[in-house]
Amino acid sequence: MADKPSFFITTPIYYVNAAPHLGTAYCTMLCDVQARYRRAAGYDVKFLTGMDEHGEKVAEAAQQHGFATPQEWCDSQAPLFKDLWKQLEISNDDFIRTTEPRQNHAVQYLWERMRESGYLYKGSYDGWYCVPEETYFTENQVKKSDEEKGTKGEHLCPDCGRPLERVQEESYFFRLSAFQDKLLALYDEHPDFVQPAFRMNEVRSFVEGGLTDLSVSRTSFDWGIKVPFDEKHVTYVWFDALLNYMTAVGYGVGSDEARAELAYRWPAQYHVVGKDIIRFHCVIWPAMLMALGEALPEHVFAHGFLTVRNAETGKAEKMSKSRGNAIAPQDVVDLLGVEGYRYYFMTDVAHGEDSAISFERMEQVYNADLANSWGNLVSRALNMSAKYFDGKTPELDEGWAEKDNPLRAIAQGIEARYAEHMDVMDYVGAKDAVMELVHAANHYIEDTAPWAVAKDPERAGELKDIIVNLLESIRICAHLFAPFMPETSAEVLRRMSLADEAGTDDLARACEWGGLAGGVEVTKGDALFPRLASEKK
Repeated sequence: MADKPSFFITTPIYYVNAAPHLGTAYCTMLCDVQARYRRAAGYDVKFLTGMDEHGEKVAEAAQQHGFATPQEWCDSQAPLFKDLWKQLEISNDDFIRTTEPRQNHAVQYLWERMRESGYLYKGSYDGWYCVPEETYFTENQVKKSDEEKGTKGEHLCPDCGRPLERVQEESYFFRLSAFQDKLLALYDEHPDFVQPAFRMNEVRSFVEGGLTDLSVSRTSFDWGIKVPFDEKHVTYVWFDALLNYMTAVGYGVGSDEARAELAYRWPAQYHVVGKDIIRFHCVIWPAMLMALGEALPEHVFAHGFLTVRNAETGKAEKMSKSRGNAIAPQDVVDLLGVEGYRYYFMTDVAHGEDSAISFERMEQVYNADLANSWGNLVSRALNMSAKYFDGKTPELDEGWAEKDNPLRAIAQGIEARYAEHMDVMDYVGAKDAVMELVHAANHYIEDTAPWAVAKDPERAGELKDIIVNLLESIRICAHLFAPFMPETSAEVLRRMSLADEAGTDDLARACEWGGLAGGVEVTKGDALFPRLASEKK
């Protein structure tokens, strides 16, 4: 373990008030692509996801769906998440549930450490609470929101616009207000703590506006982890949920093995979250860690929302379970296949901003990039190699990799250019680096016309060079596409008798020009990405 650098990446743990939807899958896939890339780059990766099962919202969902207990409801939901992740080729190393004993233990340990820290006190809460958002709001926040929205009478949530509940109950409070200056100093010293950069501006503005102490326990319902020293209180859902990231790497467990795991894995390199929960992860979570004297995560990457067009209004709307407009992942799988699904959402969406999606655009990207470009390149090159070289790759001449050609020129340094984008989760930029070589290889076929060269026996050496250059370009592109389309890349390498290269942990070396195997069997195979002529709109 310790001979490789750790890379720890997390999704938020997902609420179980409804089945996973396209937005849930999108966030998880963002992490999966990064995890696969980091494994290929030589890191020892831990990729964590899971379910957030406590809180009033989950208890209400259980009741609405006719379950006797919230636990039974949560248990019924877990397979929906796990099965979808398996279908979408998600490579998570752990799946945490907040109802597990390890989380209960860690949260109770947190309470004891917080009591010792001096940042916890008992009082009473009298204010506004949004159950769907699991968020408290001050009187001023509610007043300002109501004035902006022109609300009369009913107070609505500033974030989601739904009715707020007036909560009056005894509560423990976390002295969040004590961390305003420390948080601002953090943002100054680590300007890439929040990504993309414009999200940092939102967080900084929020903190500069002043922080109020946070109610971190509830007494008005009991679906949660009990406070160990005051069992009529249960833990506020976010005070519980945020700790999952450390629970999964041994926090609060006294064994030598757990302490070693925590020391190796923490802090996390990336928390990937939706923009709607950025305050919890970039304000409350680091303040909690500061209070405990623990290291802070290196980066919080906040992605935008996937939006869909409302058929009646024509306007783009946030996709959400509560609005009932969430596209089912299976609908996209049925259209694009799993690999096409992964490619579209990871390479055609600007991950830091809201992005409108449509079936028409999915089909356009699939046909242009996968069917006509990448799939077509693989099919043509492997077919020609098999046709002209007796079902094999050409035998390689000594020094073949040093010969100048336009594809080798583009391939030089391609892994470094790709990594520059992947390292900051700019998957669109990384894809563009690979597609430059794919497009160049397709043009190279047209420019060199190997079918014409093959007719002249005196140009046999030229034909060999053409096919070798194409196959080597494909080999390199397969490695770089692997985080996005792992099964397709493995299949391409298998067809070139290079199956052992799949799953490399030295991506830079794998992408050096000159790794092709000569004189080995080539499998033509079926089209990787048959063109779509879908009627789905």
